Amino acid sequence: MVMPTPETYENALSHVRTFSSPSELRITDIRFADIAGAPMHCSLVKVYTNQGLVGFGEVRDGADKAYALLLKSRLLGENPCQIDKLFRRIKQFGGHARQGGGVSGIEVALWDLAGKAYGVPVYQMLGGKFRDRIRMYCDTDVSGKDTGTRMGHALKERMEKGYTFLKMDLGIQQLLHEPGALSAPLGFLEEMAERSKAWYESRRNGALSDLERRTLRSRHYDIFNIAHPFTGIHVTDKGLDLLEQYVAEVRAVIGPEVPLAIDHFGHIGLEDCIKLGRRIDKYHLAWMEDMIPWQYTEQYARLSRAVTTPICTGEDIYLKENFRPLLEAGGVSVIHPDVLTAGGILETKKIGDMAQEYGVAMAIHMAESPIGCLAAVHAAAATENFLALEYHSVDIEWWDDMIVGKLPKPLVENGFITVPDAPGLGIEELNDEVIARHLHPDIPGLWEPTDDWNDYWSNDRLWS
Repeated sequence: MVMPTPETYENALSHVRTFSSPSELRITDIRFADIAGAPMHCSLVKVYTNQGLVGFGEVRDGADKAYALLLKSRLLGENPCQIDKLFRRIKQFGGHARQGGGVSGIEVALWDLAGKAYGVPVYQMLGGKFRDRIRMYCDTDVSGKDTGTRMGHALKERMEKGYTFLKMDLGIQQLLHEPGALSAPLGFLEEMAERSKAWYESRRNGALSDLERRTLRSRHYDIFNIAHPFTGIHVTDKGLDLLEQYVAEVRAVIGPEVPLAIDHFGHIGLEDCIKLGRRIDKYHLAWMEDMIPWQYTEQYARLSRAVTTPICTGEDIYLKENFRPLLEAGGVSVIHPDVLTAGGILETKKIGDMAQEYGVAMAIHMAESPIGCLAAVHAAAATENFLALEYHSVDIEWWDDMIVGKLPKPLVENGFITVPDAPGLGIEELNDEVIARHLHPDIPGLWEPTDDWNDYWSNDRLWS
């Protein structure tokens, strides 16, 4: 028997997968790739380790990767398997809506790494699964569907593809060009339209200075950031008639059996939400979503008591404790977290478990890449009161080409996703060729170094 020399021994070790040492696993780097059109702008995350394992995460759609970059210095050198410990360290740097995207996206990557290190799927580490398949609800926006009949036929096509749960938009944006349908301070609606048009056109206008473009962006933000009770916008009887007619036409095409949820009502106050809700109660909708800002707990309670259609909100809420007031007040029948805002996979399961104590179902919001989708799949599989998971990318042909693994192709089949049994999220690799073709035009880097963030540090303790 010939004993190996040190050189051949080291050469052999370089080809050995050392994933069987989870206690020695350490985070060595975090990098990003920004994509557009999937269907939104999403920042994909890779968390690298000293054992060659790479964990995949994602910053919430429409957010900025800076929310995740500022966490890097607090994670380098740490064991990613200590998920709860690291989450408690970084969660103070998250916030509601897109501000939760950094913490949540990193938390997803930590679960992916832990599952790969131990060789088990994420759902198993959450206590096992309640279901083998995840029901997807197919969201269809209103663009190009100016009548309920046209929207109905678009939804009917979704049903023919196997979707058993649907969602559509219904709101004041459909009434803007209908004389007498809306009441508002004179000139206000026109100002909203002008600012919106100016901002979107500015991104194609190379003649504008940086200051002019920033000013347009800020003015656009200002007017669309006026919360619902403060806009002075009301829906007239004519407007209510038109919106009710739209829903009636949709139901006439798709029938009464399939669940149909409704979103994007616009910035109208509570009383108008109640008027509209009562008009469309008869169409037995699955839920009415985000009718008013989620922070107005008492208004949600009043809304829930005033209509019979289930009320739903939650995609912009960060952390479990911020869902509790709505549940205690009886303000919702369906809670609707986004894994990439709520705090990640475990926090989403905790939210669902808490909602179940109040007799409230959990649907999951998702408008992201397959990474965010599969994170939601594992949370949904492990949560008993789960109802349905949003799917926004049915028309994006390259959507599931971004991931490589022992997964079905397409990932969504007949309106469902089979829960993967592969380690972690179930993604073995990302397809950089596909990602490179769909990089965000303003953020073209592909997994570029982020060393400038390695040593950002401060005394972050919140008490003395």
